[in-house]
Amino acid sequence: MESGRGVKRKKRRSFVIPHPPKPTAVDARPGFPPHSREMLPEIQNLLIIQDRDRKIRTLREELDGAPLERSEAEEKLAAAVRNLDAVKHKAKEIEVERKKLENGAQAKRDSIAKFQTQKFQTRKNEEFQALNNEITRYEGEIRGLEDRELEFMDQAEKVCTQVAETEQQTKAVKAQVERQLADIAAKLGALAGSLKEVETERAGLTVGVDEDLLDTFDRLFANKGEAVVPLEHETCRGCHMKVTTQTVVKVKGGREIVHCEQCGRILYLGN
Repeated sequence: MESGRGVKRKKRRSFVIPHPPKPTAVDARPGFPPHSREMLPEIQNLLIIQDRDRKIRTLREELDGAPLERSEAEEKLAAAVRNLDAVKHKAKEIEVERKKLENGAQAKRDSIAKFQTQKFQTRKNEEFQALNNEITRYEGEIRGLEDRELEFMDQAEKVCTQVAETEQQTKAVKAQVERQLADIAAKLGALAGSLKEVETERAGLTVGVDEDLLDTFDRLFANKGEAVVPLEHETCRGCHMKVTTQTVVKVKGGREIVHCEQCGRILYLGN
């Protein structure tokens, strides 16, 4: 059920034609119903204006949606870059850990070299055996460090491959997003041009239209989406409510602007 909120009630003027209009050829322009030869010229003009208003509304909605399209495309690229950075960071962490193991193993080799020197300098059997024990222990630790280093080297190789693949994926995403942004920019230019053209045409169509009638039309279109609707089977096609017999008679008479008593829309005789 429709509400009349936001529409300031205003006493409507009665637009009556002194004599029934002479039949005119059917106008094939957008917005005209097939029986337009029986329609008030004011209604015919309002239907054309309404058609242009629909186009203007659609163009503005598309223009309003363009920033969101652009933002989504930019976020897609940003996500790809973040993913690449994460993979590179992982590769860096693996290399840091591998380097620590390499340095640790080298430090123990240096210690073993010192122990070997000390072995030949000592004259005490206990010290000689202790140095041998330390050398054996360090050699075992070195093997452990080297095994772990090999594991990190395997990981590094896999991550290096992953980095290369992710770089290619990011490059592809970047190219795709750049095309999307270019398309959006071209679309915005075309939409802006079309909007200006239709608005100019619409302004020309309103020349000569009664100011009160046009004001009523504008308010109805802004608040209800459609201002001029057909009357079919004694029912307003705007609010889908049945109108009074008197309203039906007036619409069929085709001598004045008639409003639906339920929703206020302007009526014309439908099929």
